[in-house]
Amino acid sequence: MDLFNNEFGEKHNLLHQDGVVNYYGKLMSLQQASDYFNSLMSTIAWKNDVAIIFGKRIETKRKVAWYGEKPFEYTYSNTTKRALPWTPELLELKLLVEEKTGETFNSCLLNLYHTGSEGMAWHSDGEKDLKKDGAIASLSFGAARKFAFKHKESKKNVSLILESGSLLVMKGTTQTYWLHRLPPTKLVTTPRINLTFRTITEKEKE
Repeated sequence: MDLFNNEFGEKHNLLHQDGVVNYYGKLMSLQQASDYFNSLMSTIAWKNDVAIIFGKRIETKRKVAWYGEKPFEYTYSNTTKRALPWTPELLELKLLVEEKTGETFNSCLLNLYHTGSEGMAWHSDGEKDLKKDGAIASLSFGAARKFAFKHKESKKNVSLILESGSLLVMKGTTQTYWLHRLPPTKLVTTPRINLTFRTITEKEKE
């Protein structure tokens, strides 16, 4: 099911079953979104992402950054990142998202896609470092891109366009039962920045 017109309100569950995804639409004007995009491009400590696949070190064209209220460690794709301290812009955006959603977050994974040729394959964010069934808030800046969900068992698809300055929230059992991806496209030639605010569960000291 394609939701390209994004006709549903923020209380509507896009998935209908086995999870909850709400699309809040644009939280700010195009000018505000453009200002944040430019600021994030210049102030974030961007690095090419690294994954260990079948024992081989793979470096992506996509760039990433990991920030948080503490130097949290986050492990995915067999690599571990240590969070950098919040920047003023990230704190502003975190508070904006928290006020809008009623959720709280302590960390943020950022992705920079330079063109539509860079995307993200099907996956779910079920890493053990994350709060189980916790909310993940996805804030987008720059190029509008298609974002898709696929049910792990029924293979049912749901997709929509994420616009600059818009917010999408995944919560409940979404990561357990659904995969999501950012499909590559030749139609987009400009960059997109995506912020995913998350909650890291702190490990108890032995």
